[in-house]
Amino acid sequence: MMSTDNILPDLLLQESELQFERFNNQTAWQLGCKLKELAEAKNVLIAIEVYAFNQNLFSYAMHGTQLDNQHWIKRKRQTVLRFGHSSYYVGQYNQAKNRAFEQQAHINAYEYCAHGGAFPLRIKDCGLVGAVTVSGLPEEEDHQMVIDALTGLVKPDFR
Repeated sequence: MMSTDNILPDLLLQESELQFERFNNQTAWQLGCKLKELAEAKNVLIAIEVYAFNQNLFSYAMHGTQLDNQHWIKRKRQTVLRFGHSSYYVGQYNQAKNRAFEQQAHINAYEYCAHGGAFPLRIKDCGLVGAVTVSGLPEEEDHQMVIDALTGLVKPDFR
């Protein structure tokens, strides 16, 4: 595994490269279905949310997930919407600063968390419109699942 200092530029590159030309309800559906398809192919259990334009456009909880996954999704999503970066980036950034994100005075740990799995949805030349979130796997795997799905839709030749 990379050191925290080495991973931060890679995570920022993902955010820069994995942006949509346009995004709407149909795009949200395609992204959610792609995540479900990837999870089924890997035989893993996850909960999925695609949230944009201040509404939940796709939500799916695979059989075997728990209500707790929905709580994780909300906290991860809120982190992306507040800080404008993937929840994994926020966690790695705070780790590089030798501090616990959730223990900072201005952070309500019931509303925010810095665990991988939520990624900003951006439209090129427009900005942040939402977040796609996965919960159910270790944070690196949640994050990578989202990256794989976005890569397949946005930039098939990106790695």
